[in-house]
Amino acid sequence: MTTVRLPLFPLNSVLFPGLVLPLNVFEERYRAMMRELLKTPEEEPRRFAVVAIRDGHEVAPSAPGMPDPTAVPERGPAAGFGPDPAKALHKVACIADAATIRERADGTFEVLATGTTRVRVLSVDASGPFLTAELEPLPEEPGDEAGALAEGVLRSFRQYQKRLAGARERSLATGAELPDEPGVVSYLVAAAMMLDTPTKQRLLQAPDTASRLRDELRLLRTETAIIRTLPSLPAFDLTRGPTSFN
Repeated sequence: MTTVRLPLFPLNSVLFPGLVLPLNVFEERYRAMMRELLKTPEEEPRRFAVVAIRDGHEVAPSAPGMPDPTAVPERGPAAGFGPDPAKALHKVACIADAATIRERADGTFEVLATGTTRVRVLSVDASGPFLTAELEPLPEEPGDEAGALAEGVLRSFRQYQKRLAGARERSLATGAELPDEPGVVSYLVAAAMMLDTPTKQRLLQAPDTASRLRDELRLLRTETAIIRTLPSLPAFDLTRGPTSFN
């Protein structure tokens, strides 16, 4: 299978195909990435790969702090990811197509991208101003009974939404139509559920759509049962994972 080399953007979150990703780009390594992408002609896709961080920091320390106030801040494209960044990142990522890259007066960027294709990270290169990776596209296989599973997931997801809205004491918009194509359903539900990054990563790298939908059906039933027993829902950012600065 043909491979491709693209800029690599590590985040403390998972991007799924078809989902929109807004980014506030302020670190120099990622600003350099956006400046390079802007050299691509407008009629061509401006692509980079988003990969979830397994062990590392989304934003590199820029000043001495805890636990060592004398520590020298890390610099360079692999800052925050150790001597071998490939070990700090998950092996399955998602290509993002940047529809909008807008540079602000202070040199930071406002970016709006959409996930397109799952890829396997074969190698990571830290020799340039930003990380790049050799990537292998992953096939999108439907698997067995994907259609029936998608119907079950949609029913469970609607119940999950109702319980979640009740726990948050918010009204639920019932007019929105959900897709029925199994692959689209699997990614939409994976992105919409309140799950930690390792679980979302597991869904991203599922071997086929049916496997992802089966996993989601189990998760939806478990999460809905948990929400049913709670008088109110704790804040997601405080209970599920770190805040993303991007």
